[in-house]
Amino acid sequence: MFKQLALVLGLTMVLQSVSVAQEKSIVVASTTSTQDSGLFNHLLPLFKTKTGIDVKVIAQGTGQALDTGRRGDADVVFVHAQPQEEKFVADGFGVKRFSVMYNDFVLIGPAADPAGVRGSKDILAALAAIQAKGAPFVSRGDKSGTHAAELALWKAANIDVSAMKGAWYREIGQGMGAALNTAKAMGAYVLADRGTWISFRNKDGLQIGVEGDKRLFNQYGVILVSPEKHPSVRKDLGQAFVDYLISAEGQAAIAAYKIEGQQLFFPNADPGQRS
Repeated sequence: MFKQLALVLGLTMVLQSVSVAQEKSIVVASTTSTQDSGLFNHLLPLFKTKTGIDVKVIAQGTGQALDTGRRGDADVVFVHAQPQEEKFVADGFGVKRFSVMYNDFVLIGPAADPAGVRGSKDILAALAAIQAKGAPFVSRGDKSGTHAAELALWKAANIDVSAMKGAWYREIGQGMGAALNTAKAMGAYVLADRGTWISFRNKDGLQIGVEGDKRLFNQYGVILVSPEKHPSVRKDLGQAFVDYLISAEGQAAIAAYKIEGQQLFFPNADPGQRS
């Protein structure tokens, strides 16, 4: 009898520990750039050590990540397309948007530079030159934050890329790493976030063509998915992750992430946002 009781108690404790472990985890829908750059590999162990919370990352384009949040399949979204993020909150799918960090986009191109844009700081002039010469260009074509930024730049350059694209313009519907590899294989230009570019290991034959234009600014934000819209959202655990990212400790951890001495992301959370 005592053995049976001990067995029952032991099984109960195991089930409780499994339940607690499951409860101490969240799902974050984020961009391929935060994943491909290695930022999460740096941040998440620090966050778990501090809080005991495991984070499962779904790395997608920003548009897909926000859709994941709309369906309630994530607790937090961490993305980089501010107008879309603000609409996500305005539509009731997110609680509040917080700025976290920024870097910038860069135009990457082949060493041969067939459009003659290398060294320019004018991204619109560079895109006009690429289109005019029919130089190959790879678009992510995946509704990501980078894709949205690319389309906005074509529009600002007064180029209707949907009407004027031809064999020179290739949409691949994939993430940043795949786009860079495709650009290398094709000898093409591609818009990339600097974080992924710095961490990209297959650079041979590719170089930065255009950088430094203020239009290439790339802001990231984080949002807790609305628990009112989706009661399954782990509100307290998700908010703990949001709070960590915008805290002084989290911001310092973001600033400390470097590859070969190069800082990939620059924290810019408003201290007034912190709880």
